[in-house]
Amino acid sequence: MGRTDSRNNFEHTHILKMTPTFYLHQGTSPLLVSMPHLGTSLPEALKPNYVPRAHLVEDADWHLNHLYNFLTDMGASILTPVFSRYVIDLNRPPNDAPMYPGASNTELCPTRFFTGDLLYKEGREPDVAEKLRRLETYWQPYHQALAMELRRLRSLHSNVLLWDAHSIRGEISWLFEGKLPDLNVGTANGLAAAESVGQAVMSVCEQQDQFTHVLNGRFKGGYITRHYGNPQGGIHAVQLEKCQSIYMSELPPYDYQPQLAAQVQPLLHKMMLAALNQVKSLNL
Repeated sequence: MGRTDSRNNFEHTHILKMTPTFYLHQGTSPLLVSMPHLGTSLPEALKPNYVPRAHLVEDADWHLNHLYNFLTDMGASILTPVFSRYVIDLNRPPNDAPMYPGASNTELCPTRFFTGDLLYKEGREPDVAEKLRRLETYWQPYHQALAMELRRLRSLHSNVLLWDAHSIRGEISWLFEGKLPDLNVGTANGLAAAESVGQAVMSVCEQQDQFTHVLNGRFKGGYITRHYGNPQGGIHAVQLEKCQSIYMSELPPYDYQPQLAAQVQPLLHKMMLAALNQVKSLNL
């Protein structure tokens, strides 16, 4: 199985809001799952600006809609974009401030692949006006939908879990040294979620030894986790960055590997249930 539409698995259930730039499935449980880097489309007008390699969108968070195929059974709301992070990174702040000072960072409108190679043909990089246009066209609608869905869920539940789902190749020397753990859980060093929520997730991870794991390691949570996580306000945000090698091929054509995925899916489900049950048990 190769690349897939980001709405697959979600479009046939409950309420789906489809817009030109994102899909929102609205659930009933106190759980919103955001997949900001799942999109694989490039606008036709922008394609000539990129180097040919960019059309393969190698740095997408591939197949998360299939890996998390249990979300609708959990009653989750699910927010996914149409367009690639090469257009604009939905998990970066609108002012483009670095997420990890002192390390290599990807930009709001990326100009490099994860390898550090140039993403655009010479002289075709987005200028200030183009960055503003992309912010208004792609970034703002996604975040408006995210904020509104959190408000809707908070009107129904005292506490809500925001799960920001990601995946990445396990070794990318431009971004980090060595090999990442398989499961990288981030709560912005405990600022984005109650401490007990992060502990509940890690407790599940520690009950198995097939997949390595860490809490607030190299990836502590990006803009979505840090900006929307507000434990005092009833929103507990957790980012999970997974190594792609545990469920897919990291080489073209970036195939989903169902047999691999089946080994980690029960663990992912347990991690999310543990976080969700902990959130439900909290009192403001």
